[in-house]
Amino acid sequence: MIQLDAVQTVAFGGLALFAGYALCRTIPVLSRYNLPEPVIGGLLVALAAWWAHGRGTTLFELDTSLQAPLMIAFFTTMGVNASLGLLKISGRQVVLFLALASGFAVVQNLVGIAVAGMFGLHPMFGVLAGSATLTGGPATGLAFAPLFEAAGLQGAESIAVTAAMAGIVCGGVVGGPAITVLMRRFKVVNPNPGGAAPTPVADAASGNAVHPETDAVREFNALKAIVLILLAMWAGSWLGKGFDALGLTLPAYIGAMLVGALIRNLDDASGWIGLPVHTVELIGNVCLALFLAVALMNLRLWELAGMGLPLLVNLAVQVTLVVLFAVPVFWLMGRDYDAAVMGGGFIGFMLGTTANAMAVMRTLVQRYGMAPRAFLVAPLVGAFFIDFTNALIITGFINFW
Repeated sequence: MIQLDAVQTVAFGGLALFAGYALCRTIPVLSRYNLPEPVIGGLLVALAAWWAHGRGTTLFELDTSLQAPLMIAFFTTMGVNASLGLLKISGRQVVLFLALASGFAVVQNLVGIAVAGMFGLHPMFGVLAGSATLTGGPATGLAFAPLFEAAGLQGAESIAVTAAMAGIVCGGVVGGPAITVLMRRFKVVNPNPGGAAPTPVADAASGNAVHPETDAVREFNALKAIVLILLAMWAGSWLGKGFDALGLTLPAYIGAMLVGALIRNLDDASGWIGLPVHTVELIGNVCLALFLAVALMNLRLWELAGMGLPLLVNLAVQVTLVVLFAVPVFWLMGRDYDAAVMGGGFIGFMLGTTANAMAVMRTLVQRYGMAPRAFLVAPLVGAFFIDFTNALIITGFINFW
């Protein structure tokens, strides 16, 4: 068995990531249906570990202590994208998208309870395998596990981890193909396909394009972006402790995301920082790719395979419903290219995590071009607002039963 420390684990994740890129370029069906490269690479390693486990061998032991910082760094960059000026333009769509996601979270719980009833299980099994772990991800599932235990559900932590891992795998795998089929079915095209190219550097005062950055300017902007992300993560950790003191159960990245949004909007108003938004976004994309690769490499697929018929049936039904529900999401959000990309994000975070959603969406825009409205609406709802409404929904179901 190979034991890897934290740095070696991330390096291994990088190799898995490049393996995912290679497979997507070599196997046409993977690129045709826009499967995210980090998901493919991470699953490849997880499948190899599963094969070895079946033969009584452990290939490696990973130190995933850098996985959380990579995730928090990514969500910090998402906060930097949360400009109030852009939010004013898309505020109505944020509210509508949140309403759709919250409504579907209720549906997830009702479906889960119905499946639990089919197998004679406690109704709370359905809620825990529903929005608590699919919409909320493993963090929310584990945070609410004691309440489910108190409500009479035994083994809540184990169910939460297993159901969340299964959702993450499905969300990463089905999101891209489902939206690719939807776009072809409804003949959706990007009106500005050239938007996939990097945005030209522009002068903040005049709005006119300026000369390309020199090496010194690029180096300074990269340094500024890294330091700002680290400072936001630092301040965000203190903000998270404040939430904990108030008894609020929120994901670890929320504090850093809020600080990132504060920095962005202060800079929009004053121009003092000169925030290199595109450099921050680039760093966020790298952190996201490495985080997903490491997270999926560490999946114990043999536990998913043995998780029991009720969880498998529940997962099959939930995946089918969320893929079908992407169609009304597409129609209600505007029936355009941005709405289709939002549908991919919807599938991603309703089956695990917002990181999954962003991976699906980024894979789509890499092929078809940028979708700025989708990248404002989906992250705000998936990474922040849905956590509040989902917590209320879960609490309501626990108290009702």
